[in-house]
Amino acid sequence: MEPLHLDGIPEFILAVQLESFTAAALQLGVTSSAIGKSVSRLEKRLGVKLLHRTTRKLSLTNEGDAYFATCLRVMEALQDTEGFLTSGLVEPRGRLRIDLPAAFGRRHIAPMLIELSRQYAQLDLSITFAERTVDMVAEGIDLVVRIGDLKDDPELVARRLGEQQLVICASPEYLSDRPPINKKADLLEHDCIVGWRRGTRATWLLKGEKGLEDQEIRVRHELGDGDLLLKAVLDGCGLCQVPTWLVHEQLRSGELVTVLDQYAGARMPINVIWPRTLYIQRKVRVIIDALVTMTESNPGLFLPR
Repeated sequence: MEPLHLDGIPEFILAVQLESFTAAALQLGVTSSAIGKSVSRLEKRLGVKLLHRTTRKLSLTNEGDAYFATCLRVMEALQDTEGFLTSGLVEPRGRLRIDLPAAFGRRHIAPMLIELSRQYAQLDLSITFAERTVDMVAEGIDLVVRIGDLKDDPELVARRLGEQQLVICASPEYLSDRPPINKKADLLEHDCIVGWRRGTRATWLLKGEKGLEDQEIRVRHELGDGDLLLKAVLDGCGLCQVPTWLVHEQLRSGELVTVLDQYAGARMPINVIWPRTLYIQRKVRVIIDALVTMTESNPGLFLPR
């Protein structure tokens, strides 16, 4: 195994973070030229260009972006370990990037993360919202939360947080002047509202003789946000299949009513996922533990009754 060289990496990280050789030099107490030469030697050793340099600013190349994310994780892990060895107690530090499902993440997880960041002064958060499949390593993402069945991936680890239950609902106004909905095939005669999807058949998951089955529907609107979907249904635009955590208040108030209850009730798992590694950084472990504690202390969180 080739020896690992760390020469130039601290200078590279700091220059990227401050977007300037001069600012990095001031912080390290050296000259700007020394920082530039250090990064140049690193690029020569790697055989790739890491930074675009102009008179005004520095910017990462594609290779530099991937290398920077890896360097940052390695250096933060070293800092965590050193802190543990010297004090016996590691406070989470550094920037943690977590990607969440939009409506679900905003309602259930983001408020807890913000509160947690108040507890740990050295923990910085980058929170994004998406439903897509992401390349966690390439995109520098520490944790994701996803809803639905997962594909086997030996490079990832998943911890189940809970599950959500799906119901089909509409506003009383929509149902009042439409044909009755008594069987699954009736969905083909109604306006259905779904989340935005790319190149997949429009179906809802319903109970059948052999378990859960895909039922084709007629789609009127595709909306890429859960809260917008909820508004459309409340406004009488059609039917939707949504989790109970999104609509339980409206169902309780009567603003929405469910249909096809004998076929509904499909459940989908909710997982937190992170890249497989021999050492889980303290900042990652703290968030995982907080998510697990939140769900274990409130088992009905995602399935309100």
